[in-house]
Amino acid sequence: MAFDELVKQNLTNWQGRKEWFFNREFTDTYELWYEGRYKRAEIFQKKIIGDRLRKDPRVKTLLEFGCGTTRFTRWWHEIGIEATGGDLSPFMLAQGRQLFQGDLVLADSHHMPFRDNTFDAVAFITTFEYYKDPVKVIREAARVGKHGIVFGMMNRNTTKYVRRRVQQMMGKNPFYVTANFYTPKSLLKVIDIALKGEDYTVEWQCTGLPKWFPVQEWHVPVGDFFGVYVKRNQP
Repeated sequence: MAFDELVKQNLTNWQGRKEWFFNREFTDTYELWYEGRYKRAEIFQKKIIGDRLRKDPRVKTLLEFGCGTTRFTRWWHEIGIEATGGDLSPFMLAQGRQLFQGDLVLADSHHMPFRDNTFDAVAFITTFEYYKDPVKVIREAARVGKHGIVFGMMNRNTTKYVRRRVQQMMGKNPFYVTANFYTPKSLLKVIDIALKGEDYTVEWQCTGLPKWFPVQEWHVPVGDFFGVYVKRNQP
């Protein structure tokens, strides 16, 4: 089926669940969130992720799965990494296609349509929370990405977590109904299971602290967002 035909379809479900990223009401205005109230947060999110990734000079190419409208996919190019985007939502990719000149693929991250070691790294930015089989997704990322895996995660250790769940119970927040929020510790446990027997190191950092707080990034597992880089110690 052609991409344009998919965009016209009334898609609502993935993994047997209704998802906000199949709703045109949200996907067509997604970019406005980052240009508005989340602009400041995005700056620090990119900083902690970029700081982790720059320590591995082997990473020249990257696949971002769950790229959405290519908000971060475009940024990878800005910091000198050749990026490709992948997403399951044709509605999100329809927006990304208007904003990004690179390669985009419509696919499920549980079954990445790439050969082994196609990219130097694979990234998941605020998308890993929605995967039903996270171990399988990490193993796919390790198959496709030779040197490392990047995670940008919404943190469970934040006061906003309670607010989000209360909003959901009141039917006012559709964005996190099917999301599984992680902490750095709980994510590392999943990574350990998925990469058992491999030689790798992990670096992580938190951000998303109140504006009045004296620092905006720290190595304490508290904050709205944390970035992780899994460096695979192989040639």
